Amino acid sequence: MLDFLSIRNVVLIDKLDLDFKSGLSVLTGETGAGKSILLDSLGLVLGSRAETSLIRQGEDKLSVMATFHMGKANPELKSLLDEYEIEAEDELQIKRSLNRDGKGKIFVNDQAISAKLLKEIGKYLVEVHGQFDNQGLLNPANHLDILDAYGNYKNLLDNTKQAFANYKSAKSARLQAEENITKAKTDEENLRHWVEELQKLDPHPGEEEELSKKRLEMMNAEKIISGLNYAYGALSEGADVQGAIRSAQSAMDKVNTLVDGKYQSIIDMLDQALIDISEVLNELEENSQNVSLNQQELENIEERLYALRGLARKHNVTVDELEGTLQNFQSQLASIEHGEEGLNQLRLLEEKAKLEYVKAAQELSSARQATALELDRKVMAELPPLKMEKAKFITLVDKLTEAQWGEKGFNTVAFSVATNPNSPQGPLNKIASGGELARFMLALKVNLAQSSSVGTMIFDEVDAGVGGATAQAVGERLSRLAKDVQVMVVTHSPQVAAQGDNHFKVEKKTIDNITTTSVRELSLEEKSEEIARMLAGEVITDAARAAAKVLIHKAAD
Repeated sequence: MLDFLSIRNVVLIDKLDLDFKSGLSVLTGETGAGKSILLDSLGLVLGSRAETSLIRQGEDKLSVMATFHMGKANPELKSLLDEYEIEAEDELQIKRSLNRDGKGKIFVNDQAISAKLLKEIGKYLVEVHGQFDNQGLLNPANHLDILDAYGNYKNLLDNTKQAFANYKSAKSARLQAEENITKAKTDEENLRHWVEELQKLDPHPGEEEELSKKRLEMMNAEKIISGLNYAYGALSEGADVQGAIRSAQSAMDKVNTLVDGKYQSIIDMLDQALIDISEVLNELEENSQNVSLNQQELENIEERLYALRGLARKHNVTVDELEGTLQNFQSQLASIEHGEEGLNQLRLLEEKAKLEYVKAAQELSSARQATALELDRKVMAELPPLKMEKAKFITLVDKLTEAQWGEKGFNTVAFSVATNPNSPQGPLNKIASGGELARFMLALKVNLAQSSSVGTMIFDEVDAGVGGATAQAVGERLSRLAKDVQVMVVTHSPQVAAQGDNHFKVEKKTIDNITTTSVRELSLEEKSEEIARMLAGEVITDAARAAAKVLIHKAAD
């Protein structure tokens, strides 16, 4: 709901601050007083295009600020605000400014945003009827969601959405399997060759590193053997290390008997040293004998390394991944040999999911058909009092082709009208004239109000071209609508103005050749006088004042 509107330097408005309330607010004034300027200003904070021609003459920039009470805001609006990390709980404040050079700034709750995002936010806050062509109800793309909101069958929508997701998933699995089999069949000859080639080589993870180490050892075999032999000779020839340890043991045994075993630990270490030296000699001798000098073995290792690395390059993998590559190729071959059986199973699952979706979508479609008939009946009941007794309103619920099925079912919805008995049905925004269109909107909105996603509706001269009882009917319906949402109406009709809970008068004054538009809220007495003016014209008569009081009293009953 719109709580507050502040305008600075917009066309004829220099400074204006307005507080708005719930219920029905009417705006009246002489033709040319500037009522449209007020709507243009509000349009700026709802995402309308900002043009420098709107800047008041003699000023460098304009600015407009609006505050909206969020209340039970549309979940889609809250989701949009969350997406752009705009914090908003109870209040949404929008500020917009525009300089003479065409540069402007937009802030929502003090966060800078783009004009595109503002327009997206604005469509969830206010609907304006009678001035813009493709907003809200006039946009056929919205008719499906509007009917669903009116029907209030969320469980059917949820069931259809889930059923479509399941069907889409099953269909995707089947298509992927078919693609895999087709590709595998195309590559079948190559696959069999690659599998045979890999099976023959029989690679295993870690083999490349193992062979590389063995190859390096064999390439340096002579140096390794020479080093091992030298170490062996140093320990067993020349200096008799073992003999020296034994001599040391003998000497320590004699000394140890003299001190009652005090040096036994030294004797034990000498024993261990003798064992270790013996084991080292054995290891040196054994390793020296095991180092291969076989040139053929080295060539075999190099040949296998070359084969492994060649296949890895061929399949664009590492040598360690060759075993997994073989398993993948074998799996693809298996899909060719056994894939048709699996594919048939996937087809059965897809068909089952499709049938479940069709069932859910058909239940939803039936609910839409019933809801459409109910809405048509209620809208048609509103038309005769609005002087459109010959008009016909029909909600068309058609079926989409299978290629167009989606999570919202398989229906298209369009509001169509025929303004005369011999006129063909056509789109709401193409057939009706300006005044008729506004009254159609009113008849629809009276019935859709409780399911509306916006908190404020504005009707611009919805009473154009009508008067008397018809204008009275328009006013009564606006008043009914205002019990569910905040309604503002720009009107020249005293019958409509009398229905207002809040009355604002738009006035234009010229002082020292400077023209300014102002807006003020009227008291009950001032409201009566304004309605009398609307009835009488320039000269307000006592009869007009009396008639105004009658209209106000009647509206209050």
